[in-house]
Amino acid sequence: MLKRLVGATSALALTIGLTACGGEEAGSSSSSVGEQLDYEIVGIDPGAGLMKITIDQVLPEYGLDDWEVVEGSGAAMTAALKKAYDKEEPIIITGWSPHWKFASYDLKYLEDPKGIYGGAEDVNTIVRQGLKEDHPDAYKLLDQFNWEPKHIETVMNSIQEGSEPAEAAAGWVSENSDLVSTWTEGVNEVDGKELKMLYVAWDDVIASTHVVENVLESVGYDVELVQVDAGPMWAGIADGSGDAMVGAWLPTTHADYYAEYEGKFEDLGANLTGTKLGLVVPAYMDIDSIEDLKE
Repeated sequence: MLKRLVGATSALALTIGLTACGGEEAGSSSSSVGEQLDYEIVGIDPGAGLMKITIDQVLPEYGLDDWEVVEGSGAAMTAALKKAYDKEEPIIITGWSPHWKFASYDLKYLEDPKGIYGGAEDVNTIVRQGLKEDHPDAYKLLDQFNWEPKHIETVMNSIQEGSEPAEAAAGWVSENSDLVSTWTEGVNEVDGKELKMLYVAWDDVIASTHVVENVLESVGYDVELVQVDAGPMWAGIADGSGDAMVGAWLPTTHADYYAEYEGKFEDLGANLTGTKLGLVVPAYMDIDSIEDLKE
């Protein structure tokens, strides 16, 4: 069967009516998980590499021809997850970590015995060509920016609990001055020089971008944040209309964009390591592997 993407509205409505499957507990053997979920996996925005891997590789490689991936957004995905989790109903999402959902809910990755999602990814800092010459202190700070999943998850959790991104970033920076000082070591104060940072509306990238904005502004830069989709984010750095981004997931998620624009940007390397991609389910579901989805 031809796999297709279905509308974002489906992501929010996905969990409605699942209890009509005979009142069975999530994952019970009397009806398959596919039947309970109408063979739908809740995805995110269609431009994400995670979506492409799931649709083009995971479904065909595991023989999941009856399954579909619901096109939507990160917000639609987490809304559908909350709706299902609160009722202890089954749901499968395209997931990644670090992400606040793992702190809010008891979740697990489905095993990927074929290794299609790959190992841990890095999140890299990418800047336009010529930034080092035009803004050497911003370049140095961005090059020295590096933190751990536990740090970014703290910022994401604060945002999820209701703080504005800028407020959450400022609070984290204030409480982690020792780490932040390693980013600003050797960086000179500037007087209102302008920088434009591009970012996608993913929870982790929102958190990291606002933290870096805060630190750049603390040394005198006037930072403009511009939210775009992944393609325009990479294109903007490549054509110089944007100065930097700190949310490049590599080597898998943004692999196509990296290849398309290679030679037109400078890669400053990883600012975060230990990320993960895959299919995620609540821990109460009685499945452990992607292979469990095949009937």
